[in-house]
Amino acid sequence: VQLQASGGGSVQAGGSLRVSCAASGRTFRTYTMGWFRQAPAKEREFVAVIRWSGGTTYYSDSVKGRFTISRDGAKNTVYLQMNSLKPEDTAVYYCAAGRSVIASEVRTVRQYDYWGQGTQVTVSS
Repeated sequence: VQLQASGGGSVQAGGSLRVSCAASGRTFRTYTMGWFRQAPAKEREFVAVIRWSGGTTYYSDSVKGRFTISRDGAKNTVYLQMNSLKPEDTAVYYCAAGRSVIASEVRTVRQYDYWGQGTQVTVSS
């Protein structure tokens, strides 16, 4: 399995960005896919994920209402639309995929089997 993240960049506070994660190597019907982020000197933290089958979504409280995760089955791609960005959203955003992630563990880094290379998102005030 390969995950290729793209779409990061720099934006002013209040702006928007969309990051994408293109997946290849297998079918993802039973997978949970999404995004974590890591700021300098901080641990990697959960942002949002989506169940490939059924489309159930999960968000961290810090991004709920501002970020939207979606998937395109034909392109095997997961998107994270980020609106109303804040300086505290600045981080490297990592795409992740997990084969058997139960609902109570979707926010846990070690539940995910595959990781992309990360894409930088910088929000200036």
